[in-house]
Amino acid sequence: MQISFQKFQGCGNDFIIIDNRKGEITLSNQRVEILCDRHFGIGADGLMLLETAPGYDFKMVYYNSDGNVSSLCGNGSRCITRFAQSLGIIKDKAHFLASDGEHYSVINGEEITLHMANVNKIEDKGDFLFLNTGSPHVVKWVTRLEEYDVFGEGRKIRESEPYKSNGGTNVNFIEQTPDGIFIRTYERGVENETLACGTGVTAAALVASQFNRATSANSCKVKTLGGNLSVDFKNENNSFRDIWLKGPAEFVFKGEVGI
Repeated sequence: MQISFQKFQGCGNDFIIIDNRKGEITLSNQRVEILCDRHFGIGADGLMLLETAPGYDFKMVYYNSDGNVSSLCGNGSRCITRFAQSLGIIKDKAHFLASDGEHYSVINGEEITLHMANVNKIEDKGDFLFLNTGSPHVVKWVTRLEEYDVFGEGRKIRESEPYKSNGGTNVNFIEQTPDGIFIRTYERGVENETLACGTGVTAAALVASQFNRATSANSCKVKTLGGNLSVDFKNENNSFRDIWLKGPAEFVFKGEVGI
């Protein structure tokens, strides 16, 4: 069976997206993994199916590149919004369903802004902090981040307890910059460093706010290896609401592939 796909990227975080509104496409975990493989497949950090859901513009089903269905993907949500626009499903805003519930997104030219779930707690774990922004994230302040062993140290934390037995965690290393923070992320499911991670950027921005190192009282500029994102929020005694992730989401190419 041949199916059509499109590929999008947000700050280098890239995704295969497939229109499955008819519900005719079923992908095994192994097939998703092969499609995401950068040598034997299309190549991507993850794959998404756009499906229908009553009361919403669409539903996003997200798979990590290891083939497993995963939790919220922030950059993926912004990319699937752009995909929905290209299909004529939406014009400049979307109300959609993801793994962690409903979300809203807004298109403003090249930028797409995603409304994230509230974050009521950042847990102090000693050497790092832990929070959930739709996906679980560890955040650790480091120095000389450009030279840091993100893969080795990230994998070590990813496979430590209690995270390993609870499905794992994403691991973010951050460093303050003159106008915000710089982040590098080891992503679970990809099991490697990615050029950007939307939920990780959000987690890092909230941590920076808690440490009074954000760009301002209600926003933070975040530099990733793949480009720049920003996060707006309301911080009320380190309980965060009205969180918006903002940045580019771009079409890369389209094609057909056999499944």
